[in-house]
Amino acid sequence: MKEQILNKATEMFLTLGYKSVTMDEIATEMGISKKTIYQHFANKNDLVEASAMLLFQRISDGIDLIRAEEHNPIVEFFIIRNFLSHILKDETSSPLHQLQKFFPVIFKTLRDYQFDKMHDCMYENIERGIASGFYRPDINIDFVSRIYFSGVVATKDAQIFPENLYKMDNLTLQFLDYHLRSLVTTSGLAVLTKTIAENLSKKN
Repeated sequence: MKEQILNKATEMFLTLGYKSVTMDEIATEMGISKKTIYQHFANKNDLVEASAMLLFQRISDGIDLIRAEEHNPIVEFFIIRNFLSHILKDETSSPLHQLQKFFPVIFKTLRDYQFDKMHDCMYENIERGIASGFYRPDINIDFVSRIYFSGVVATKDAQIFPENLYKMDNLTLQFLDYHLRSLVTTSGLAVLTKTIAENLSKKN
């Protein structure tokens, strides 16, 4: 039952936001009593923390599986993007904003885990890209990985990218195009242009 509660809560948090969803609503959605939830989670903070960590682990495991397939390093970015879009249900900034505002300690812990994971992924990706001739050999990998993380964080900020002007799906494509153009060689640019076109055609 604990796993079922956690899965349902995570689904609702992603759709409606971590603050917006109440324990009563989770119980009603599952057809159980609120008391049953409290048998497994002491309070909502515990449930939100467990949900955030579950989501991070799902994403981390999924990314590791994609990396193990050893795609072209440029293409890998877009495969991971599409995976994230699917698992996060084309998220808006609202759930993350609510997590940051109302559960700041959980948010900071999650952000630290995210940074470590992305930093590791970027190092490996860029090293492969340089070795294969798709990325420039003079790249400062640590700097680029930090800039990339900062950019990803910014795309989730509705004050910087209002949702009425920037839809998340288009925004992530534009960001990858912008970011990767600073890294690629001539042969890498050809792969990037082709990959962008393929991703755009899938949307139409």
